[in-house]
Amino acid sequence: MNSRAGGFTLLEVMAAIVIMALAFAILLKTMGSSVALTHKAAARTEAAAWAQSLLDSAFVMTPPQPGTTEGRFDATYRWRLDVQPWQPPRTTGARQKTSMDPLRLYKLDLAVMWGAPPRRHVAHFATLRVVRPRPTGDLP
Repeated sequence: MNSRAGGFTLLEVMAAIVIMALAFAILLKTMGSSVALTHKAAARTEAAAWAQSLLDSAFVMTPPQPGTTEGRFDATYRWRLDVQPWQPPRTTGARQKTSMDPLRLYKLDLAVMWGAPPRRHVAHFATLRVVRPRPTGDLP
């Protein structure tokens, strides 16, 4: 009586190992991509936080001055702020601006840059700032 023992053949074991190795390689590739995307999202979130901080505090105590200024937030993030007077687009039938209009608008364009030149990243932010001109001779 010749009984055959139940089990896997060498070929079946090798095929299972190859399938597990391929699945593991795909899983590692997916995890690596996820980590890279998380790092990019964190960098953009930090840039947005720096931008919000600068735009919220810009020209709070002093009126906006047209022109361009640049600076650094830290060793990684740089900024460039362009301030220009802004007029809403004219539409037919809209009232014309008079010299008595009490408000002026300024457009603040902020570019936050980070990364080395081959991988430089830029995030742009824009907002309007309303300024009520003070008549000359008034104290603040």
